[in-house]
Amino acid sequence: MSLDAINTKIAAACRHAGRDVNDVTLIAVSKVQPDARVAAILDAGQRVFGENKVQEAAGKWPGFRETYGDIDLHLIGPLQTNKARQAMELAQSIHTLDRPKLANTIARLTQEMGQCPDLYIQVNTGEEPQKAGCLPADADAFIASCVALDLPVRGLMCIPPAEEEPSLHFALLAKIAARNGLAGLSMGMSGDFESAIALGATHVRVGSAIFGDRVYE
Repeated sequence: MSLDAINTKIAAACRHAGRDVNDVTLIAVSKVQPDARVAAILDAGQRVFGENKVQEAAGKWPGFRETYGDIDLHLIGPLQTNKARQAMELAQSIHTLDRPKLANTIARLTQEMGQCPDLYIQVNTGEEPQKAGCLPADADAFIASCVALDLPVRGLMCIPPAEEEPSLHFALLAKIAARNGLAGLSMGMSGDFESAIALGATHVRVGSAIFGDRVYE
């Protein structure tokens, strides 16, 4: 599917939901994609991208930024504390703040570096043991602790269980965000971004629908 086709679908979903299309940001998820595919999407005008791994992002985006200028990079994969500084240097947004140790590390680095990316707290809405994210029952307290650290928390992120209806998880995330006064909702991927938009997504993360199947070495 072309980038234009995805943007057309996003616009249609916004119209159906009575929302302004400018309130939804498309994050083109370029993890494990060959440089040629990424360059083609850059040539098509896309400037907001998502990466899962700091190391991959570090090897890819400095060169693309030299060629294409400003690129809004979002880290959407689990973040180890020892990679936090590099992530903060590379990315404009981090969507996977999920535990106190990482929050404290980012807060300390923010003081040292004098800047911090926008932060989204990942909530494990499906309470899956293999998946990152704070549990829904712990979300309010964790959000409050991050705000107390003066971290720029812009919203929440979730990845619904593959075998469950995603809209139930999107609705739960929206409810948690609303009661904590957070406007950002990073939710929805290639197969369900239209449902996410209907339930208030501000950022949708679309990879394979734009780039094609990922190429794993």
